[in-house]
Amino acid sequence: MTRFAPPLDYPRIKVVSTFQELVATPFEGMVNAICWQRALPGDFDEVVSRLVATAGIAAIDEQLLLALPVSALGKIAIDILLNDQRLLSSNGHAPQLNCIHGYPRDEANSALPTDVYSFHVDSATVPTDTFLCSYNGPASEGLRNDEGRRRVDIPAIRAQLLARFAGPDDAAFSAYLAANFQDLHYTPDEQATPFSFGTGNLWRIAVSFPGCPVLPFIHRAPKAMLGQSPRLLLIS
Repeated sequence: MTRFAPPLDYPRIKVVSTFQELVATPFEGMVNAICWQRALPGDFDEVVSRLVATAGIAAIDEQLLLALPVSALGKIAIDILLNDQRLLSSNGHAPQLNCIHGYPRDEANSALPTDVYSFHVDSATVPTDTFLCSYNGPASEGLRNDEGRRRVDIPAIRAQLLARFAGPDDAAFSAYLAANFQDLHYTPDEQATPFSFGTGNLWRIAVSFPGCPVLPFIHRAPKAMLGQSPRLLLIS
């Protein structure tokens, strides 16, 4: 398992050692991400190898997992996958386990893509959080808030977007950006140092919603997974 080492000079990430701390620790002050750091036993790669190959993203349910012919280490991994979902479900969340071969690419906007391989924040209309755990393969990646800039705030990019826009005023332009998710995506600074979430760690990250007390957490799907074997990702 890849161990996550939080940047020592980055106060926005709080590392905890239990699930209850993960769900109960508030986002306040500088903190906009909580990481339950874990070194998980079990063979998650074996679980993936037993799943029927498919393209894109395949949802994996309990019945399918329990039916897989796996070794003792594979069973340990399955027990962990199921227990993580039960923990989240018992706390009012709706976890989804996916086997991911690759995400759709934003081919229509190759210069300014809005797919999940681009650094972005999650958004919602009501208070909520995002939970993420990568169990094998390349893990999700994070970016310090002070090392990224919204694309729509970069003059050259804003000019490109304005050139595509045919609306009457600034309010309509803002609505256009939101409708196309352009206002959620970020460009790393030249000196930025993105970091891995690590495998096995369960994260809770801040989402952009009206009245959110902290900045939303910037992240992306790992580009390292392109062309590699699929990975198991829990998201809620």
